Amino acid sequence: MAANHSYYPPSVAIDGYVANTLSTVQILGIFTSTLTSILVPCFLLIRRVRPSLAAAETATALWFVLCGVIHLGLEGMLTNHLASTGHYARHEHHIGASSHVLSQLWKEYALSDSRYLTRNSFMVCMETITAACWGPLSFLCAYAVVRGSAWRHPLQSVISLGQLYGDVLYYGTCTYELLVYGNEFSRPEPYYFIGYYVFLNAFWIVIPSVLLLSSTRETTNAFAELKKFKAHGNKQYAI
Repeated sequence: MAANHSYYPPSVAIDGYVANTLSTVQILGIFTSTLTSILVPCFLLIRRVRPSLAAAETATALWFVLCGVIHLGLEGMLTNHLASTGHYARHEHHIGASSHVLSQLWKEYALSDSRYLTRNSFMVCMETITAACWGPLSFLCAYAVVRGSAWRHPLQSVISLGQLYGDVLYYGTCTYELLVYGNEFSRPEPYYFIGYYVFLNAFWIVIPSVLLLSSTRETTNAFAELKKFKAHGNKQYAI
């Protein structure tokens, strides 16, 4: 029987699938305008609270705000004994049949990776952990960056390493399926594979790597200074 969808592989079953009512341009427009409406006020608030904050630090704080919004708003979150309540983690079982704007966004992105619509065990677990852990911590880290808190770099290291690890697994599991089993989850058009799958996810490879190296350097320098301080103090005590 011919598939009633445009996802790969064509034989993949998507329960109750209904086509999007919004165009790609409309979906991307809603997505970008929503993020802009959040990030611009945050930027203005940061400039008001810490006008002397360096541009790189401001960008880092906004990055973590962006991560928090995406992880919690799109990838779902867990609450106490309840099942996950975020949009993807809560609706993954029938997202293909939904016309909610966030569902349509997921269905658009899933053209580059149909695992998001098929109850794939790795995707559900990864997205739930990402939302439950890195979502709230990203907002906390953004606050720490703006306030110049001492626990900013430990927190930044943990989040960045977690994001990097999750993205490597994301790429790795898809590549393994392709090389070992010949399973392709992305449509063949470069727009989807290069644009969505490779390019969009690459941000969570490059930026966390840079931030992790930065935090490692700062932490190393801090311990080096502490060691010098202790050594100097011991010499004075000995005299």
